[in-house]
Amino acid sequence: MSGLLEDTIAAVSTAPGRAGIALIRMSGPSAVEIGARVGASAATSRSARVATIRHPDGRPLDRALVTRFEAPASFTGEDTIEICTHGGTLVPALVLDALCAAGARVAERGEFTRRAFLNGKLDLIQVEATLDLIDSGSEAHHRAALWQLDGALSRRIQALRESLLHVRALVGYDIDFPGEDDGPLPRELILAAASGLARDLESLVRHAPEGERLREGALVVLAGAPNSGKSSIFNHLLGSQRAIVTDVPGTTRDAIEVATSIDGFPFRIVDTAGVRAAPEPIERLGIEVARRFLSHADVVLLCVEAQRPPTVADRELAEEVLALGARVIAVRTKCDLSEGAGAAPQDVSPWGSAVTVSAKTGEGMEDLREALLESGFAGLRRADEPALVTRGRQTRALREAADEVDSFRRLLDEHHPAEIASAHLESAAVALDSVVGLADIDDVLGAIFATFCVGK
Repeated sequence: MSGLLEDTIAAVSTAPGRAGIALIRMSGPSAVEIGARVGASAATSRSARVATIRHPDGRPLDRALVTRFEAPASFTGEDTIEICTHGGTLVPALVLDALCAAGARVAERGEFTRRAFLNGKLDLIQVEATLDLIDSGSEAHHRAALWQLDGALSRRIQALRESLLHVRALVGYDIDFPGEDDGPLPRELILAAASGLARDLESLVRHAPEGERLREGALVVLAGAPNSGKSSIFNHLLGSQRAIVTDVPGTTRDAIEVATSIDGFPFRIVDTAGVRAAPEPIERLGIEVARRFLSHADVVLLCVEAQRPPTVADRELAEEVLALGARVIAVRTKCDLSEGAGAAPQDVSPWGSAVTVSAKTGEGMEDLREALLESGFAGLRRADEPALVTRGRQTRALREAADEVDSFRRLLDEHHPAEIASAHLESAAVALDSVVGLADIDDVLGAIFATFCVGK
């Protein structure tokens, strides 16, 4: 690690292409000296000045705004120089080349953020939040990333670590000062503290699946018989004509997937080929694709026309979807064509109450959007705290910690020696430390920073 921080790195931090300005960032122990060699210097920390940037051979390259940040009061915790040049492709490249000629090297992916992590400016949760903020595609994802970057989840993890430390201290006291029977501390006291920790862990991971969906979007798959109105609903949800709508069954031959946002929450909505027996060969391929999407769906909109009762095939498809574990919303479509238009939702067992809609008139579509939000993000919509778990890595570590605490409680409750039971508390501590990056997680770091862009 120390060798990594001995270099001074530089990179263009803005996207390539024609633009008003570009930002070149340089960080490391020699940043101020290298900046001075190319004319990129400022007198004091957090001060900015306009300067002529020159190549070390004397060639003028641009008039730029130079800002200096002295360590440790910078993003990376190191001396940092930021140079705002004119945009485009050539000027930023020439300035970066000048910095490298003066002694810097081109930064690797995510290396600025990695240095911020290694210098204690960010923990691992905040590193991931930085990437989430860059990649956010919905208001809910953006909001969660800001909360994490501000340390909301980190503070919750710290509180859990302190609770765990308290339990370990109680166990240590029990081990160091044993009595003839149960020791000076009743085991009920230790178990109560451990139970409180377990509840706090469970509270944090309860909405983890929904938090993880913020990054990719909840996968919603429209399924049903051919010509059951799936494509019309698909188009209405997206607000544009993405799928062809005809009266001919089997028109949709392949799956169409589009990302969208409903009330600020991200969804990936997929229109699939209608499922029916004995389709033609090309249509059969579309049905196979539909079944692959169904196997990964978070929510399935099972579409049946309102003017007819569910068929045996509809019920078989429903049972197939339910067996896959997805949430199912029964949708009675084309209600504008039925005599019962505007009637109360119908019982279409085994799916429960249905949402009755008309993509043509818009009737019931707001109810359908509300049902989607409840199926995909009910917990997050009602959450009164900003500490959200949004990554599988975080969820796995927290569940591991919860499992270890449960194992500790079970052994202690069964009157096993505290020395044996406490080993599970040690494992729980390691799991919690890994969430914020305090444990040895070099492989995890490599995977995370490989997804960053150069210059961040």
